[in-house]
Amino acid sequence: MKKALIAMSGGVDSSLAASLTKDAGFECIGCTMKLYDNEDIGLTRGHTCCSLDDVEDARSVAYKIGIPYYVFNFTGDFHEKVISRFVSSYEHGLTPNPCIDCNRYLKFDELYTRAKILGCEYLVTGHYARIEKYNGEYLLKKALDESKDQSYVLYFLTQEQLAHTLFPLGTMKKPDVRALAERNGFVNAAKPDSQDICFVPDGDYGAFLERYTGKTYTKGDFLDTDGNVLGNHNGTIRYTIGQRKGLGIAFGKPLYVKQIDVKNNTVTLAEEQELYSDTLTAEDFHWISGHAPSSETICKAKVRYRQKEQPATAYPQQDGTVTIVFDEPQRAITPGQAVVLYDGDRVLGGGRIMPQEKR
Repeated sequence: MKKALIAMSGGVDSSLAASLTKDAGFECIGCTMKLYDNEDIGLTRGHTCCSLDDVEDARSVAYKIGIPYYVFNFTGDFHEKVISRFVSSYEHGLTPNPCIDCNRYLKFDELYTRAKILGCEYLVTGHYARIEKYNGEYLLKKALDESKDQSYVLYFLTQEQLAHTLFPLGTMKKPDVRALAERNGFVNAAKPDSQDICFVPDGDYGAFLERYTGKTYTKGDFLDTDGNVLGNHNGTIRYTIGQRKGLGIAFGKPLYVKQIDVKNNTVTLAEEQELYSDTLTAEDFHWISGHAPSSETICKAKVRYRQKEQPATAYPQQDGTVTIVFDEPQRAITPGQAVVLYDGDRVLGGGRIMPQEKR
């Protein structure tokens, strides 16, 4: 009998993934990653993806379907590989995606290693994505339910990881997942999906950074594109490219964040039409196949999770970076975010968008 470690967050998706894997004849072990103590990040006990309530929900489902369940303490790794990277990104004028880092460095690295130690051939998660094998190569593909597709946050998966990962929900629609969980009597069948970054549940990144680092981030100047001072900002860590709300000042017309200059402590604002660009360069680029194509690749690309893929051409560079030129200019391409390339429903790869001055 094949053995699988199931990553259970306490939500309905991973719970049903566990149940489906057991029903498929696998010997299953359920587990939850303990990622932080609320007190460490200045929070009281609350409902986040790592809360005691979530652990109890996961434990309840594991007990109901008859599989052993454990909580693994990864708090040190989470602080080092997710929270510290999150803080550093904002302090360098970037907008990070900590959910990608958590998947990459915790779930599919530390937990993947733990699975092998436990003798498990597979790691199972509740992600909405698919894995197929074609001509000896493992393909990462979008979920059949594109409204729930999570392939964007999985672009880093290697051939080895894909060979030993299962996504049981990749061919399902969310209402069917909830209905089946309800039929199975799972306590979390109607539980709402988590929408926020787990360690910043109120969405106030600036306040979190100040709590976590103990720093006060210096105010500076808002500038227009000609370098004229428009007013004062409250620290560059509080802004992201394309932002309009929360600027804290009225300008008589809609203005958006166009550039963040940490060195000079300025934030440049512009009208919306000035936010568009057709070219970006990505670093730390990972190709799902394990190797870069030998020439330019016509594809589609998305620069944020909820964006529809847009026609583009990818140009692999000698230094491992990839330059991507879109057929049409894209709004608010944001350094620090991921760009992910697709060929139809197949993920080709992805990387981290570089600041414009580094391109």
